[in-house]
Amino acid sequence: MLRKFCILIIFSFFALVSTDANGQTVAPSNGSLRVGKITKPVIVRRDQRGIPYIEAENDADLYFAQGYATAQDRLWQMDLLRRVARGELAELFGESVFEEDKRWRKYGFGSIVQESYAKLSPEMKKSLEFYALGVNEYIASLDEKSLPLEFQILRYKPTLWKPTDSLIIGKILSDALSSSWQWDISRAAFADLPKEEFDQLFPAKSPFDTLVVGKDSTQSQTGTSASIAHYVSQFASALEREAKVREASLSRIGLYSEDLAVSNNWVISGKRTFDGKAILANDPHLRPSAPSIWHLVNLATPKMRVSGVTFPGTPGVVLGHNEFIAWGATNLDPDVQDLYLETFNDKNQYKTPRGWVEAKIRTEEISVRKGLLSTEQEKRKIEVVETNHGVVFFEEAGKRYALRWTARDSNNVEMSAFFRINRARNWLDFKSALKSYGGATQNFVFADVRGNIGYYGAGKIPIRKSGGGSMPFDGAKNEGEWIGYIPFEELPNAFNPAEGFIVTANQRIAGDSYKYYLTNAWSPPYRARRIHDLLSANPKQTIDTSKDIQRDIFNISFSETAREILRMNAASPETLTQLRGWDGKMSADSRAALLLSEIRNVFLKKILEAKFGVERARLYRWTNQATLIDWLIREQPPEWKPGKFASYREVLMECDANSRASLAKRFGDDDSRWTYGNANSVRFPHPLAIAPLIGKRFEIALFPQNGSGLTPNVGASVSMRHISSPGNWDETRHGIALGESGDPTSVHFSDQLENWKSGNTGKFPFSKKAVESATVSLFILNPK
Repeated sequence: MLRKFCILIIFSFFALVSTDANGQTVAPSNGSLRVGKITKPVIVRRDQRGIPYIEAENDADLYFAQGYATAQDRLWQMDLLRRVARGELAELFGESVFEEDKRWRKYGFGSIVQESYAKLSPEMKKSLEFYALGVNEYIASLDEKSLPLEFQILRYKPTLWKPTDSLIIGKILSDALSSSWQWDISRAAFADLPKEEFDQLFPAKSPFDTLVVGKDSTQSQTGTSASIAHYVSQFASALEREAKVREASLSRIGLYSEDLAVSNNWVISGKRTFDGKAILANDPHLRPSAPSIWHLVNLATPKMRVSGVTFPGTPGVVLGHNEFIAWGATNLDPDVQDLYLETFNDKNQYKTPRGWVEAKIRTEEISVRKGLLSTEQEKRKIEVVETNHGVVFFEEAGKRYALRWTARDSNNVEMSAFFRINRARNWLDFKSALKSYGGATQNFVFADVRGNIGYYGAGKIPIRKSGGGSMPFDGAKNEGEWIGYIPFEELPNAFNPAEGFIVTANQRIAGDSYKYYLTNAWSPPYRARRIHDLLSANPKQTIDTSKDIQRDIFNISFSETAREILRMNAASPETLTQLRGWDGKMSADSRAALLLSEIRNVFLKKILEAKFGVERARLYRWTNQATLIDWLIREQPPEWKPGKFASYREVLMECDANSRASLAKRFGDDDSRWTYGNANSVRFPHPLAIAPLIGKRFEIALFPQNGSGLTPNVGASVSMRHISSPGNWDETRHGIALGESGDPTSVHFSDQLENWKSGNTGKFPFSKKAVESATVSLFILNPK
């Protein structure tokens, strides 16, 4: 539907853009402009990558200029992000995205961010207001011919930017980084299993775990809790529908990540580096998109200088460094969403421990573009039902399920924390800033100019009245009620640990001794273990050794599988030959890497379907599948072996045969073409790239991928790379996947791609002298 929509729009319109002789937009030129609202001149420099370096006399002018400069680079992306979160995308794309709009409208984020904005400090409000004024100043300077290409193609003009638009973008991040209710359903589907079998299916521990806080006991994990498993099979289809709508919505804007979101970061104490200065490295992982989800910026006033990345539409710096500290983040993935099975009567009342209560009903009006060639809108109304737990998120087989989520608490925002982190000077300032952080819970790492390092798992993590929230609750009872959040002082944290470094890669970060429930949905431990091992092996680290780790593609998990298959002689002679010569790396030209990927997928499918049946096996959605596969192959438990096989060797032999047949069907009989890169191409999709004629402008040519989700370099999903050595700020490496500009005709649309492919991340100048030296264009915003 969306493709057809774009085709007909394109045939009715041919966009014209200003280009140079080579067909590319001319880079920003020197000059000046008089604008309203600022009080002093603001200098906006740009370097050879098009990165804006903004220097202002005060915060208000600084954020005005940042809004203006970001809109220059990414205005349509900014508009797309706020439309997604507000459920206003059907105004552009019509019926094809109506279900996505319905999903976002259920959350009610539009009114929630209004409440949040009213609670912000005056200085935070001012920064958002002046950022919005800067965006709107740029919008006012545009006419029909100078509007970004996407506005011209879709035939509409951007509305004014509101301060709450910046806040609502944070809600998309919360959805992308903390959607855990699907895993609750998966666990509930198997809650009737014996405890030992349930714990095997959902392993909480691994021999490769790398803990940051606490220690492990010898006891096994907790088993199942009160369950509504007998209802789960009834809403399996609802789960799949919701998952598809969510994926489509988040993929369009580059914020979808399977199995929650994964990333790497580490900090190294000055005691373990050659020059005695600490090192911080960070590479967040999100699905690739055009343009990049990140925007690089350097901001300076007489009281602050900070640089790094932010999301288009949000003021300040989200991840980066200032003159005193550097910081990074990975997703902690705590369980911050709970589902409640609500019992309703025919009077729109739902059952609670205190009796029947009337549900709230909220009406949302969604505009839907009527025709493929028309901009006329059709108004549709939907009703959203809400209980004391949250919105009724979906209904299936006569059952209604309400969703409670920290992101729907108007007290929980992230912007204030980043505003203060940008100005932090030490560990105490950093911790104090994180107290106000209410976004998706993150593993924040810290390094400062004195060589100190630290870690804080910051965010709002609920405490339930009874147990954890790893499965849906019965809303008519009170066991699942939230009684508060984990106190900030008791969130996982560490400062200058004896080991001399800290690693987080979405792995299980807390041992059994940690007293609060965080989650059961940790990512596989292999990336963290590999990074830990590489840091341990070298007593003196440098920026270059961290750069090598970010590029590392050795797969611990697959190497274990290869070793076991060779030991058992459990594959064809052709496959065994490939495995014997394999170096364990997920390189694009590797045949062994692809064969192992296929064998492992087929192996898990055979095991689960034989044990639980095809339909029930479909409900097994778990982040830690790799840990389960490794345990099954290593331990070979008899009770898990499919009955038709005499041994696990026979299982693996058939998996190999099935895999080779599948690869031959996909790539032909010539197995030299069966390479990991051929099966895993890197794509940077743009929402309009599917449109013929005009769509070609937005395309990034496909290329083979190195790395996987189980290696430090995860390949296509590396959204940016950052390495800082506090005190050596001009040696900072910081780069994004494509480029600063969202304009496909700009020289800066994809000029960072080659460095991103190689992992040879460019330097990001920081000091005033280095910035001036790197300047290739200079623009001054003067007050009217």
